[in-house]
Amino acid sequence: MKINEKAPVIASGEVEVAADANIIWEMMATIDRWPEWNADVLSAALQGEIAPGSKFIWKAGRLTITSTILQADRPSILAWTGNTMGIKAIHIWQLVERDKKTIVRTEESWEGLLARLLPRLLQTMLKRSIDSGLLYLKVEAERRFSFPDRPASNPSPG
Repeated sequence: MKINEKAPVIASGEVEVAADANIIWEMMATIDRWPEWNADVLSAALQGEIAPGSKFIWKAGRLTITSTILQADRPSILAWTGNTMGIKAIHIWQLVERDKKTIVRTEESWEGLLARLLPRLLQTMLKRSIDSGLLYLKVEAERRFSFPDRPASNPSPG
């Protein structure tokens, strides 16, 4: 599974998380609950199971995105496509356990007319989204790993 490496807008990021990959996978795979730990996601609704072909609709900022799961290999890869405002996205999450921690890598590509017309603006927007999403994920996964019975929290990225 790969993003479109020739797309006009591409961003990636990586973070080390002091938590088990299964905890992180559960957070990522429970799409309906994304807004509980990621303040950038206002709503999310999965139609079906976490499996290739399943769709989910989610809202981030002013954008409503319709996504389709491409790959779901617990607990290592979750990938989907998304479409909004003429932008076609491919997003991939990879989890690698190392020394009782998990390295979380994510990358996304955007293509389409808007991505070709405004690549710098959209590149900045996507990179901010990737970075804040990784921070939210790290903070919440480490909180769940340390205190599994506490309710979700929504950290500030900055």
